[in-house]
Amino acid sequence: MAIKHFLQFSDFSLDEFDYVIERARLIKRKFKSYEQYHPLVDRTLVMVFEKNSTRTRLSFEAGMHQLGGAAIYLNTRDSQLGRGEPVEDAAQVISRMCDIIMIRTFGQEIIERFAAHSRVPVINGLTNEHHPCQVLADVFTYVEHRGSIKGRTVAWIGDANNMLYSWLQAAQVFGFHLNVSTPAGYEIDQALVASDNRNYTVFPDPSDACAGADLVTTDVWTSMGYEEENAARLKAFDGWIVDGKKMKRAQPDALFMHCLPAHRGEEVAAEVIDGPQSVVWDEAENRLHVQKALLEYLLLGRVE
Repeated sequence: MAIKHFLQFSDFSLDEFDYVIERARLIKRKFKSYEQYHPLVDRTLVMVFEKNSTRTRLSFEAGMHQLGGAAIYLNTRDSQLGRGEPVEDAAQVISRMCDIIMIRTFGQEIIERFAAHSRVPVINGLTNEHHPCQVLADVFTYVEHRGSIKGRTVAWIGDANNMLYSWLQAAQVFGFHLNVSTPAGYEIDQALVASDNRNYTVFPDPSDACAGADLVTTDVWTSMGYEEENAARLKAFDGWIVDGKKMKRAQPDALFMHCLPAHRGEEVAAEVIDGPQSVVWDEAENRLHVQKALLEYLLLGRVE
């Protein structure tokens, strides 16, 4: 049987996502009721980090332990990967010693090369181009609060970063529409968008992008690796803060999401992220539950 990887959102079909979301519901319910569930006894997850992390490491490590397995943390500062070992060689070795691998790295081509030489499933824990686990958690959070996301409108306000490219793929898979507003000079890279993707509209004005939205979401203006551009970005993104005025243009019951960490007063106003429409804490917790369902699916397939 061919190895299944999760390297970008489009790697799974709608049917697969529907299954994983239902499993995440069940696994979360077990977690909340303190019901022990150990389907991954004797299974080992290796987590390889080239970029710093709080939520990704904690959710994968805790999740694997809660499923009865073990998780091993590696970073490139204290492994041979940081000394120039070819990605292909590292994949051959690491994948012979574990059952599944999660990687958080820079270029998408690194994780693609790794997966091509791995004997076990590989999960994208974040690259410069994609952040599929976070968007899976976001979709799950929307479904929990409002039901199906099909036919809904999601507003993305801010940088054309890895989160946006995963949202663009999710829109195609789930059949919702994405309203996108990015400042001049920070627009969508069309090379990272499927040529047949008709599920998004670009708005020059971020307030217009929020009009009628069921969900408004954003991210920091300066992602990891772009810190030197911070001053220029703060200037370019002026006016792109998600504040109360923009949220008032969305649906009355619209949700607000942010993948965190957040900078109140920059990309989001405190009144929004700390307000009644915000579900950012549920969203953060749900990384744990959807990733547990993802680990189970990639290792065991469909569980009856």
